[in-house]
Amino acid sequence: MTLRTAIGAMVEQEQLNFLLTNRVPRRLLTRFMGWFSRIEQPLVRDLSIAVWRLFCDVDLSDARKLEFASLHDCFVRELKDGSRPIDAAPAVLVSPCDAIVGACGTVSGGELLQVKGRAYPLRELLADPARADEYVGGTYVTLRLTAGMYHRFHAPHDCTVEQLAYIPGDVWNVNPAALKRVDKLYCRNERALLRTRLEFGGHVVTLVPVAAILVAGIRLRFPDFSFKLRDAAATVIPCEVRLHKGEEMGWFEHGSTIIVLAPQSFALADGVQEGHRIRMGEPLMRLP
Repeated sequence: MTLRTAIGAMVEQEQLNFLLTNRVPRRLLTRFMGWFSRIEQPLVRDLSIAVWRLFCDVDLSDARKLEFASLHDCFVRELKDGSRPIDAAPAVLVSPCDAIVGACGTVSGGELLQVKGRAYPLRELLADPARADEYVGGTYVTLRLTAGMYHRFHAPHDCTVEQLAYIPGDVWNVNPAALKRVDKLYCRNERALLRTRLEFGGHVVTLVPVAAILVAGIRLRFPDFSFKLRDAAATVIPCEVRLHKGEEMGWFEHGSTIIVLAPQSFALADGVQEGHRIRMGEPLMRLP
């Protein structure tokens, strides 16, 4: 096979992936999977988990339990204590989740990279120009969770969550095939905004969990509610929730993305670059 043939085959496969996961009734399929994944009938559960593991790289060796009531129960599994060591250094902001680093770098001209050659405006992502201006010249990292990964996310530092916001939207897939083809994808999808103030230095760091096709749920442990596809209106909720570094914040109900935004003078930790695999608790950025 020549190089040209191989590249052509890869492009065709990526295009097929995009069509199969995006040019479908996304909302209808998402609602169906939300129902189906919670079926607790043993045969349905076992076949569902087997098919999922066949197509995804799923590691259950560090799961807190190995018997699950449903596919959903397995998907949002908790981990054994100590499975993710947390870097305790005060000058280190850790990754809130297991992920593959997508785009990362400096918020230049008020824009972030979605993929190489395709940018999107921070103001549209946050739906708040004043909040967006806080991060101009700052540092960002896009963390992509694949379908087989651990799907809970945690506090990146000792902090206080000062505000929760919910922005309703679509449920485009957030895989590379879609990111290359859908303009401003993260600004289109359903998402939450978690504004946190770090105890070390008082810096304000914002986490933006972005939902995706299929279950599309973003669940938070504080307060006792969740953001769901069915929610119709944007919501802003002032709060004061103190969390320790590594403490659980919530979870996704399907593979998705968290965008971490930090102000100026934060720097990427060693080794953090596009394509880097990172685990929750490992260094993501260094504080000034």
